[in-house]
Amino acid sequence: MEILLKLLGTGTPTPSLRRMNSGYLILCGTDLILFDHGFGAHHRLLEQGHHAKDVTHLFLSHLHYDHIGDVPRLVLTRWDQGAGQINELQLYGPPPTRRVIAQMLDKEGVFGPDLVARTEDESSLNVYAARGGHGIRRLPSPHVREVSAGDTIEGTQWRVRVARAEHFTPYLNCCAFRFESQGCSIVYSGDSGPAETVRELATGCDVLIHMCHFLSGTAPSRAFEISCCGHLELASLAAQAGVRTLVLTHITEQFDQPGLRERTISEMAQIFKGVIIFGEDGMSIPIKANTPYRLS
Repeated sequence: MEILLKLLGTGTPTPSLRRMNSGYLILCGTDLILFDHGFGAHHRLLEQGHHAKDVTHLFLSHLHYDHIGDVPRLVLTRWDQGAGQINELQLYGPPPTRRVIAQMLDKEGVFGPDLVARTEDESSLNVYAARGGHGIRRLPSPHVREVSAGDTIEGTQWRVRVARAEHFTPYLNCCAFRFESQGCSIVYSGDSGPAETVRELATGCDVLIHMCHFLSGTAPSRAFEISCCGHLELASLAAQAGVRTLVLTHITEQFDQPGLRERTISEMAQIFKGVIIFGEDGMSIPIKANTPYRLS
């Protein structure tokens, strides 16, 4: 069974037509597993030929809007088009994820008026029936589990381990995730500075997807260096962890200038001797344990 990683959004909150907000998709057997779903990531999901109904699991690293902006679109589209015929979405995230999702989907929540109309109005129920729905139309009710460092989530032929990430502490609870299946491992840092907890989680992994937010030496403050990651600090973290492939993401406009991408990779390669991939929206990366691979 091939495991495939797709980059849906490799950008930041800064508006960009080239890079959508954070979003990453892992295809593993019949499971489609999303890690974060910021603004624009859902559009990229459709471009990659996947439907909201296909998504089985969603992991949220933290609750910044550029990581959760398209969550309502995913949840509501999946519910609306699924017409009561698919299982509820399995959704994981740090506290207060449960409250945030409830405030979206409760009858008194943000989308309450819409949901009341779609579950009670006759014409809307006609559409529900036409899509294959039967009987009472129930409100969307994703299975939400709040997670923290040390937790493990077991799936079908895969598992995800959770560690603490370092980003905007103490205002946000932030998670990094390690996906493992059939000897393959993918670590996603979420947004994080060069945290020891992330380095430990990434030890020996096949692929590390990590924010590369600024050119080292240009951070405006020490707090910024702790909460975000410069390119040289990231190279050191990946080298220390023995990562095989490093995917740079959360790319700012600072890097998207002629010559700077090349400079970044060249300088990082002096420290980290594995494969370096400068992430782009729409990129697909097949994962093969302990062996080199080519981009599709």
